[in-house]
Amino acid sequence: MGHERPFPIIIGPTAGGKTALAVEVALRAGGEVVSADSILIYRGLDVGSAKPTAEERRGVRHHLIDIAEPTDAFSVSQWLRLAEETIADIRARGRLPVVVGGTHLYVKALLDGLFEGPGADAALREQLHALPAGVLRAELERIDPATAARLHANDTRRTVRAIEVYRLTGRPVSELREQWDTGAVRQDRLLVGISWPTELINPRINARVKSMIAQGLVEEARALHAGGRLGPQAREALGYKQLVAHFEGRCTLEEAVEQIKIETRRFAKNQRTWARRLRVTAGSVWIDAGTTASDDWAGMVLRAVEGQPPGPR
Repeated sequence: MGHERPFPIIIGPTAGGKTALAVEVALRAGGEVVSADSILIYRGLDVGSAKPTAEERRGVRHHLIDIAEPTDAFSVSQWLRLAEETIADIRARGRLPVVVGGTHLYVKALLDGLFEGPGADAALREQLHALPAGVLRAELERIDPATAARLHANDTRRTVRAIEVYRLTGRPVSELREQWDTGAVRQDRLLVGISWPTELINPRINARVKSMIAQGLVEEARALHAGGRLGPQAREALGYKQLVAHFEGRCTLEEAVEQIKIETRRFAKNQRTWARRLRVTAGSVWIDAGTTASDDWAGMVLRAVEGQPPGPR
């Protein structure tokens, strides 16, 4: 694949087949996969992140997986720097980068550049973290209702950040992000979206959670928690957060598993909503998983990369 051809960035809901598609495209095109997932970066968070196994990778080289300890904080800017370096290296070797991920902020940064908010204020953050969750939520709803509507009520980390941004700049983070959205989208990529109807993706999500439990998610999360290996960022990861609540006596195991299903379905809904906003993006291919057989997906992507009509939509 020549350097002038766009590289695909594959997005879609969790449990929607993104990884399998990325591997198939890479196999056919002589490519390598670049993960854009904020949980796959962590070593040891394997089952709960649906980290692709050696069998699932099918011999394709994967990048930006297992690059940090779960006790580490890891920023979007760190990921973007590594992603840009990795993509450049893959292209320099005459291969095709295939970016795949479910972390919207990572993909957004790769498409539009990095959202430049104010730096962290340690004293302010300490002050905010000392406040009850209800007080934080009420302040966020007052100063930035748009962000409050987007964030889950229990998402303390992002709530604190949104309030921090407002206090430091006097402007809500939702307003700053709107300005970010007007930036120029990079032209050397092909955005690939997998669209799933709710009635089809939700059973897949429930089946994935059931499979994760059978594969040892509870045991994995318990060992990480007991060993003090879940830092503030990693312990917020979907699946691990709910199980930590169980380990700390705040819910039963059955309740934790049910919450994982509920929160994963909610996360997938947010992914679908975000993807719909990108459908108008020039240079994109959208796969309707409800009407297009998965065997056709890779062919659609590769035809679009070659500048040909992708086929079914």
